[in-house]
Amino acid sequence: MEDDVKVLLIEDDVAAAEMYRLRLVADGYSVVIGHDGHEGLRLAVDEGPDFIYLDLRLPGLDGFEVIEGLRANAATMHIPVIILTNYGEPELRERGMKLGALEFLVKADTNPAQLSESVERAIGPRALPSI
Repeated sequence: MEDDVKVLLIEDDVAAAEMYRLRLVADGYSVVIGHDGHEGLRLAVDEGPDFIYLDLRLPGLDGFEVIEGLRANAATMHIPVIILTNYGEPELRERGMKLGALEFLVKADTNPAQLSESVERAIGPRALPSI
């Protein structure tokens, strides 16, 4: 479908990435996964996602370096980003928000069903199939 919303998930934990992917696909989203910071940046440019979930602890480039790279590139600077991480320290949250993240979610406090809600907050509601 042309109006599919494409989500890029940049997450190095394969099991977590698959869990999130399954939920987002069930909610009607198209999902692409990058398993490290460099791959995530490349996919952001190549795939042109509508939305990005970004972990902070990543091989290669960390999440902060990724969001800096996204914001520095004209092709990706407009893409909404939500940080989704295991770390909830206030200084990390503050840094992520200053770099342009829309939200900062801690994995332990965020269940997979809440992911679609955050996408809709970032890009607006759309008609999804009822589940």
